[in-house]
Amino acid sequence: MTEQQQTETLQKWMKDHQPLFFKVVRAYAFTRADQDDLFQEVAIQVWRSIPGFREQSAVSTWLYRIALNTAMKWTRRELKHRQGTYDHVEYLLQQNIQQEDSRLAWLYEQITHLNEIDRSLTLLLLDGFSYKEMSEILGISESNIGIKIHRIKQHLISKSKDYNNGI
Repeated sequence: MTEQQQTETLQKWMKDHQPLFFKVVRAYAFTRADQDDLFQEVAIQVWRSIPGFREQSAVSTWLYRIALNTAMKWTRRELKHRQGTYDHVEYLLQQNIQQEDSRLAWLYEQITHLNEIDRSLTLLLLDGFSYKEMSEILGISESNIGIKIHRIKQHLISKSKDYNNGI
């Protein structure tokens, strides 16, 4: 594969799967600058990985795996870099200028408090991936995924009762 073909593939995938990338970036990075940095990291990693894509899974499944793994590694690296300090700032990815639904903002806020695996599972679930696909992406059994998703749902339901008398 030539670099030109690799670049064209990246551009097509970034355009076709933009919401996937936005969701992952938003769930793992909280400031606009961090979101830009993480998005760039994901794009670079996807570009580097294109020659290794063997079409044994759907493009979206493969891209999710790269984006999630990149985001988790980036998060660990950032935490080490910041040595536990975190400035609380508004962290909306300015995907569009329209007013965001407060329920959606609440959900993303709750997702950020989940551990890495639960956060990844939640994003995959919201995008409609099957347990089998989630298992392939995250490398854990389908039955374990079912248990984790049940617990995540129960946790979010419990939290939602505190939010404006429930969602």
